[in-house]
Amino acid sequence: MPRLNATDRERAIGQLTLATPQNEVANAFGVHPSTITRLWQRYLQTGSTNDLTRSGRPRVTTERENRAIYRQHVRDPFHTAAATARDVAGNRNRPVSSRTVRRRLVDRGLHCRRPARRAPVLTAHARLARYQFAQQHLTWTWRQWQNILFTDESRFCVSNADGRIRIWRRDNQRYAPNNILEWDRWGGPSVMIWGGICLHEVLGPIIFQNIGPGRGNGVTAERYIDQVLRPAVVPFFNQHRNFTLQQDNARPHTARLTADFLQHHNIRVMQWPAYSPDLNPIEHFWDALQQELNNVQPRPATPAAQEQAISDVWPNVHIASVNRLIRSMPARCHAVDQARGGHTQY
Repeated sequence: MPRLNATDRERAIGQLTLATPQNEVANAFGVHPSTITRLWQRYLQTGSTNDLTRSGRPRVTTERENRAIYRQHVRDPFHTAAATARDVAGNRNRPVSSRTVRRRLVDRGLHCRRPARRAPVLTAHARLARYQFAQQHLTWTWRQWQNILFTDESRFCVSNADGRIRIWRRDNQRYAPNNILEWDRWGGPSVMIWGGICLHEVLGPIIFQNIGPGRGNGVTAERYIDQVLRPAVVPFFNQHRNFTLQQDNARPHTARLTADFLQHHNIRVMQWPAYSPDLNPIEHFWDALQQELNNVQPRPATPAAQEQAISDVWPNVHIASVNRLIRSMPARCHAVDQARGGHTQY
């Protein structure tokens, strides 16, 4: 954000004295609302818009070191401020705090943000399938979506459970190549869980047993049937005959063995377009569950501790939040239709 010069400060105070809202003044001058708030507080306390008296103490870092700090984070946005502070302190034999590094980066227009994760590339066939699905369900109301059981699996990694990776970048460079995190969902110790949501009800969690990260040792059609469909889905559909099952196009879901099992138990399955996590409201349910896991102390360090933590926080995701997700389906379909089958903000 740009600093206000003396003339702009006087003009801003003039507008504030005329009872102009602070947000409107901030928008007029192109600054953050907190800048106008602090300016107004300073004016009320001192009767002046001038800067407060500085101590006169020289800065800890030189201009050359400031440029080095900036270049380091432009080249490697994932470099932490603490690591940069150690590098600078090691070169000059004088301590430099991470707060100093953060201030120098902010002075040069960099801000600490979460990295963007790379979205799957949509082929022409996948984009057309998403567009056709959205158009077919464009007239559906949330009452028609209330009879859909949305299901999915999610892998929660122990090593990346907190998800607190941050980078330093400019506000308009979120999708710059060096600011995108290549996210390996299958790395490190983890647990795979299954869940299902519908209006006023949540199924799960079902934690898959006897699976691992190796090829051929994950969720198979047999494990999907034995650990999910037979103990959880079939009893649910025996009580809710008018429901339809939603599942993505993962191989365990589309295998002939799974299709025959569902057909044998008269369970209807919704045809779901590929590469459509933004259409599935359960993805936001996983986000809410991850937020609950972030508050678990001490942090789960093993898969067994992670399983116990998931079981403990599962009831903390409120039904009201789930209902809002189900009611968002008409808006999701409308967004995909407006994007002509492309990715949406959901």
